Amino acid sequence: MAEKKYIIKQVSIFSENKPGRLAAIAHALEEAGINILAFSIAEANGFGVVRALVNKPEKAHDCLTKLGFMVSFTDVIAVSMRDEPGGLYEIAHILGDAGVNIEYSYAYSGKDAAVLILRVDQVEEGIDRILAAGGKLLRVDQFQ
Repeated sequence: MAEKKYIIKQVSIFSENKPGRLAAIAHALEEAGINILAFSIAEANGFGVVRALVNKPEKAHDCLTKLGFMVSFTDVIAVSMRDEPGGLYEIAHILGDAGVNIEYSYAYSGKDAAVLILRVDQVEEGIDRILAAGGKLLRVDQFQ
């Protein structure tokens, strides 16, 4: 069974897609002392979804909800991958062979490695398969 220490709470913030909304979110988090570690923005029909990994997800939820934003949590995993050609293929191949669907992802590349944030339809199976294949997952405490 997958270890819960690898399941990360992503904050999803729903907002009108208009100038200044991202600034309002970022400012509110700054004022609350919350660090944004990674984020992506998706748009559909005039609304945006800001998906973010933050160091204090519960506090971010409370802060943004009080400002009128609709906020929810989603379980994601963070996979350390090779930051070179084939790195993404390795992870996608492991999950695809296991029948685990990647619903969406975003990534960031740091000095030492790239990190792929994944929303998959079978979180625990995804964790088990990546670990069994020798992959490295980041623990939830690395995002606090």
